[in-house]
Amino acid sequence: MTVGGRADPDRSESFGEELLGVLLDGAHELPPHLVGPLVAETMARVGGRDAQILLQDYGQQQLVPLPADGGAAGDPLPIDRSEAGRCFLESRPVEVPTPDGIRIHLPLLDGGDQVGVLAVTLDGVDDDTRRLLCRIAGLTADLLQTKNGYTDLFFRTRRGEPMSVAAEIQWSLLPPLSMVMPHVAVAGVLEPAYAVAGDSFDYALNGDVLHLAMVDAMGHGLDAATMATVAIGAYRHARRISIELSEIYLFMDRAVAEQFDPDHFVTAQMMRLDTDTGHLQWVNAGHPAPMLVRAHRVVRRLDSPTTLPVGFGGDQPQVSTMELEPGDRVLCFTDGLIEEHERGQEQFGEKQLIDWVNRLEQADHAIRTVARDLSHTLKRARGETTSDDASLVLFEWRG
Repeated sequence: MTVGGRADPDRSESFGEELLGVLLDGAHELPPHLVGPLVAETMARVGGRDAQILLQDYGQQQLVPLPADGGAAGDPLPIDRSEAGRCFLESRPVEVPTPDGIRIHLPLLDGGDQVGVLAVTLDGVDDDTRRLLCRIAGLTADLLQTKNGYTDLFFRTRRGEPMSVAAEIQWSLLPPLSMVMPHVAVAGVLEPAYAVAGDSFDYALNGDVLHLAMVDAMGHGLDAATMATVAIGAYRHARRISIELSEIYLFMDRAVAEQFDPDHFVTAQMMRLDTDTGHLQWVNAGHPAPMLVRAHRVVRRLDSPTTLPVGFGGDQPQVSTMELEPGDRVLCFTDGLIEEHERGQEQFGEKQLIDWVNRLEQADHAIRTVARDLSHTLKRARGETTSDDASLVLFEWRG
């Protein structure tokens, strides 16, 4: 058919459109516990079977199968010793021959974050099938994120052990653990995952500016979690009304001072990065100095004038600045990462931290993998001991 001398485009439904329509058309009113069955039904239309949605546990050690329609879904898989884990760490499809076909693992990517892995078995696979599977995985990740806001199912699946009330509060505060965009990437880890109390972080990408903050509230348990909640809430509010870094500190300081006793405080690190130019600004309020990683080695501490911790009524702080080079990474961490020690021995210390960063950076892994491996390696080096929160955030200016 022609219209005005031009061929009318073909609007008939292709197989691929019909396939993706199974997910899209059913997503609006789909109960969260039926996400797995809907994905399995979609996979069946391309000859797929034994479809599984695997979610990362909060400790970032395992990939846990999402129960199908509320029932059992199989055993967790170790991230470090499985093909599904390799797919997760490398953020790329992994295909494994099996006696009855090919087991394909696809990363579930959402906004640069990775929520888990989608696995399915087929008799065979070609490029057209691979393309459709990757698009199904993308829609599945979006569906999981959309449904996550009004169900406990995904949270329960990811929880590998009992979690403290303080940790519940902290996890509810967090943005996604990672974000990968063309100009900038961020990855963070909270330890101990199931008992963290006073450590937290937050970030936002607004236009060409990355905003990032990391806080460590004094004490343990609910008091620390409550202080961290107030500090992060004040930071977000100040950030969203677009005031300068030094004024953000004053805003956070007043919020904590007004809600807690005079001897209560929160150490904090607040940063802004122009993702077009690499211009970095930061304010340090009693926090350990960040480290600059360049060409896969720690080259310096980002020492700067510090002000009093949030809540102590410090003066308006000096804002420090530097120009990053493409590929530079900045590591922010709380004092629990370097002050822990095994019984009767010296503290872990910055030197050991730097040594481990340098070793892991040589592997040239993506930022999310480096952050996870660094946190787990340091925990093992401390003899699995974590009497204080020990958290880190790593970000990269990609140029």
